[in-house]
Amino acid sequence: MAREWSPSWWGRTLTGSRDWRLRLDGSELTLTVEGRNHRLEVENEAGYQLQPGTFWTDFTAYPATAAAVKVDGLPNRAGNELRQSLEHALADKRLREAAALLNSELEDVRAWLSQVDAQEALAREQHRWFTHEGQQALLATRPQVDLAGMRLRLDQPGVRTRLKDVAAVERDVARWDQDWPRHWARFNETHTERELVACKDLFDRVESQPLTTEQARAVVCFDNRVQVVASAGSGKTSTMVGKAAYAIHRGFVAPERIVLLAFNKQAAEELRERAARSFARLGMEEVSVEASTFHALGLSIIGKATGEKPDIPDWAVDTAAGFRKLMELADDLKDRSPAFRSKWDLFRFVFGRDLPAFGSNGPADVWDAAGNAGMRTTRGEMVRSQEEVMIANWLFLNGVDYRYEAQYEFSTADKDHRQYKPDFYYPGISLYHEHFALDAHGRAPAHFNGYLEGVEWKRSLHAQNGTELFETTSHGLRSGEDFDRLASELTSRGLVLDPNPDRPIPNDGLRPMDTRELAALIRTFLSHAKSNCLTPAALYQRLEVQHDGASELRHRMFLDLAVPVMEAWDAALAAEGGIDFEDMLNLAAEHLEAGRYEAPYELVMADEFQDASRARARLCRALVKQPGRFFFAVGDDWQSINRFAGADVSVMTGFRDWFGHGQVLKLEQTFRCPQALCDVSSAFVSKNPAQIVKRVHSVAPTVGPVLQAFQVDHKDKLADAVDQFVMSLARGVEDGSIPPARNGKVSIYVLGRYNADRQYVPVQRGRFERFVDISFLTIHRSKGSEADYVILPEMLTVNRGRSFPSTRADDPVLALAMPGGDEFPLGEERRLFYVALTRARRGVAMFTARGQCSSFVRELEEDNAVVITDMDGKAVREEPCPVCQQGVIVLRTGPYGEFRACSNFPACRHKPERRRAASPITFVRSRPQPRPSLRA
Repeated sequence: MAREWSPSWWGRTLTGSRDWRLRLDGSELTLTVEGRNHRLEVENEAGYQLQPGTFWTDFTAYPATAAAVKVDGLPNRAGNELRQSLEHALADKRLREAAALLNSELEDVRAWLSQVDAQEALAREQHRWFTHEGQQALLATRPQVDLAGMRLRLDQPGVRTRLKDVAAVERDVARWDQDWPRHWARFNETHTERELVACKDLFDRVESQPLTTEQARAVVCFDNRVQVVASAGSGKTSTMVGKAAYAIHRGFVAPERIVLLAFNKQAAEELRERAARSFARLGMEEVSVEASTFHALGLSIIGKATGEKPDIPDWAVDTAAGFRKLMELADDLKDRSPAFRSKWDLFRFVFGRDLPAFGSNGPADVWDAAGNAGMRTTRGEMVRSQEEVMIANWLFLNGVDYRYEAQYEFSTADKDHRQYKPDFYYPGISLYHEHFALDAHGRAPAHFNGYLEGVEWKRSLHAQNGTELFETTSHGLRSGEDFDRLASELTSRGLVLDPNPDRPIPNDGLRPMDTRELAALIRTFLSHAKSNCLTPAALYQRLEVQHDGASELRHRMFLDLAVPVMEAWDAALAAEGGIDFEDMLNLAAEHLEAGRYEAPYELVMADEFQDASRARARLCRALVKQPGRFFFAVGDDWQSINRFAGADVSVMTGFRDWFGHGQVLKLEQTFRCPQALCDVSSAFVSKNPAQIVKRVHSVAPTVGPVLQAFQVDHKDKLADAVDQFVMSLARGVEDGSIPPARNGKVSIYVLGRYNADRQYVPVQRGRFERFVDISFLTIHRSKGSEADYVILPEMLTVNRGRSFPSTRADDPVLALAMPGGDEFPLGEERRLFYVALTRARRGVAMFTARGQCSSFVRELEEDNAVVITDMDGKAVREEPCPVCQQGVIVLRTGPYGEFRACSNFPACRHKPERRRAASPITFVRSRPQPRPSLRA
C-alpha cells in the first residue's frame, strides 16, 4: 500500500519550504516539488537524507541526474512515521530480494540434484557401479553457490515466510552440501550387496568352487581403476575370470573388448583356458576373451599404429642370447677402443664395490685372531677400509710393487706407542703413502676423536726424518683426483705403470668383479633405463642430481661403460630393423598416448601386477586413458621378486599415484597354507613397513608340523638329510600317519634359491614314488604353484658362494635408471623367502649346516617361530662367534691337536681361549653388536 507525506501549513509557513509531496510505493520513493518528480530507491540510502529538527523534519534528495533537492516543514511525528516506513520498506525489499536470490540458487541446486538422481537411477537400472569417472563428471558441473549466505538467508523469518516448502528447501540445501564421495561410497556399497544376491548363481558356478565374499565383492567393484591386493593362495585368477564373466553377463563390456594381460605365454594361456572353462560352466561356450602377454599386445599395437609390424631379433627376446649379444658388443667396444678397455678393467678391479658414506664403516670381509675387522684386497692383504682396498687394487692392476703397513724405517715405538706403520710404502722409489679420512675441507669425520692430531704427527715425523710422504684423502679418492695424482707421482719418480687385468691373483686374494658379472649389471641397467625411457643425457643428468659424493665417481665411471654399450645395443637393433622387449612396451604406449591408435579394449585386466615395470604400468595407463574404460590389476606386493627383470614394486604400492585414483581391495583369505604358516610367513615379510598391510586368514586345515628347521654337521650332508626327510614322508603315507592328498600321494617341491639346488632332489625315486611326487623348481619359477610340502635344501649364509638370503644386494648404480626402490634390508630376498614358504599346503622343511645357518632361519628362531634341530629332532645348541657374529665356535683339528675356532674360517680367525669344560649355549642369538671400526 502506497503512502504519502507532505508539510503542514504551519511547517511550510514557518520554515519557508516549498510545496512538496513524498510518496512511498513499495520500495520506490517519489518526491514531487512544484510539479517536478524526483524518483529514488529505498535501498539506495545514500540517495536521500531525513533530518529531524526541533519541531520539523527536513528531507533531502540526491537524484543521480540533478542537484540535491531539500524540502522542510514535515512535523517530527510524521517524520518518525516516514523514517519507520522507509526502514520497513527497506527491510521488506531486502527480504524479497533474499528470497528471490535463494529461490534462484535453489533452482541451480535442484537442477544439479536432479542430474544426480537421474545418474543414480540409471546406475541402479543398469546394475552398475557408480564410477569415479561419473562422480567427477557430476562434481565438475556442481553449481558454485554461497552456501553460508544461503543458510543465513534461510534463517531469516521474513525469508522463510516467502518460501513455499521450508522443509524441502532445508533438505535440498543439506543434501547439496553433503560429502558426495562418501555418499557414493554408500551407494556403491548398497549396489554391491544387491549384486551379491542378484548374481549369486553366477558367483557360485563361475569357478569349480563358489567365489568367496572377498572375491565376489572384487568382481562387483566396477570402478574405472581397481587394484586387488591378493594374498598367496587367495584365488586371484578366479577373481579375474569371474570379473570377465560378470562384465559379460551384465552387459557392461562386450567379450571382444576385454583383454587379460599376463607376464609370459604360459600364464596368458592359463588365463585363456581358465576363462573358457568358467564360461562353459555358465553355459557361455561360444564366448571367449583375449588373453595376451604385455609384450605381444605392445607389438600388435605398434603394428596397427604404424602399418608395419617390427621385427624382433632372437637375441632381443631370449635372456641367454641377449646376454651373449651384449658380451659381444662389449668385446667389440674393447677391441675398437683401448680407452674403453682400460675403463672396463679399472672398474672391475677398483670400483667393483660401492663406497660407504664418508666416515662410516664398510662391511667387513675378514677378522684376525685379535678380533680386528678388515677387508681383503686382490693381492690378499687385510686392510682397514674400502678406500684402502681401492688403492691397493689400483696398485695391483697397474703392477706397482708396494708394501702394506710395513714398519717405518725409523724407530718410533716407546712404552706407550707401537712402531709406526705407514699405510703404503713403495720400496723401488722409497716413497711412503698415507691415506687420510679427510673431506674437501681437510676435516675428519666427527666421531674420529684425535684423528687430526695423528695426521699432523705423521706429517711432522716424515718432515723431521727427511722421508718423503705422499698423501691421498677420502675426498680426493672419491672425486677421482687422487688416482690421477698417484699415477703422476709414481711415474714422475721413475715407476712404469703396467696395467694388466690378467695378472695372476693369489689364492687368498679377493677376485675382482668378473667380466660376465659387469656385463650382466649393464644388461640389467639397460633394461631399467629403457623401461623408464631414460636417454644417455637423462642418465647423466640424474647422476648430477642423485649423487651423494660417495658414489659419484663410481657411478660416472659406470655410465661411461654402460652408455656406449646401450648405444651399441640400439644400433644393433636398428641394423636388423628390430626392437627389443622394452621397445615393445614403450613404443606401444607412445602411440596410444599420442592418439595415433586407439585400443579397442574397454576392460583391461593385469595379472601379477606386483611384478609390473614402469613401462608395463605406462602401457596399462595408456590403454584405458579414454573415458568409459576400466582397469583391474591383481597382485601381491609381498611377492614382488623380479626387480632384476625390471619390476618396480612402487607401481603397486603407489597405484593411485600412477592411475590418479582407484579402489584398493584385498583378498586376505587363503585356501593354501594352514593358519600357523600364514602367521609365520606374514609376520616375517611384513616387517618391511613400506609394504601394504594384510591380515591373512586361512581355511586350510593343519596337517602335522607347518615349519621345521634341520641342521646337519656339514654342507656335504644336506643331500642325505633331504633324502631322509622325503623317506619319512613316504613312510608316513604308507603307514597312514600322514594322510595322502591326491592320487594316494603327497606332493613335494624342492625349491632352490639357485638352479644348482636341483642336486638335492633324491635320485632313486623308486623307493618312494608310490607315495610321493617330488619335483624341483627355483623359488622364482615357483610363484603360482603349490605342493603339500616344500623343502628348502640350502638355507645357508656363505661368505663366498651361494647363500639364502643372497647378500649380494642390488648394485647402487642401478638407482640411476630406476625410481626409488625398496630400502628395507634384504627386502626382495625377504619377499622371495615368503614366496617359498607360501607354496606349501601343509608344511615347510628347511635344511642348514652348522656354522652356516641362514640369517632368515636365525630370525625365525629368535621370533620363536621355529626350533632348529638335528635330524633326530633334538634342539641344536651352539656358541656364536663373538667377533664376526656370523659363524659359530666349532671344534677343529690341527697339527697340535684339537682346538676351538670360528666356523667362518678363514674369513674369521677367532680362536677362543682354551677352557677345560665348555658349557654349550643354546643358539638363540642377541642382535649383532657393532663391529670394530674400519678406517677410512
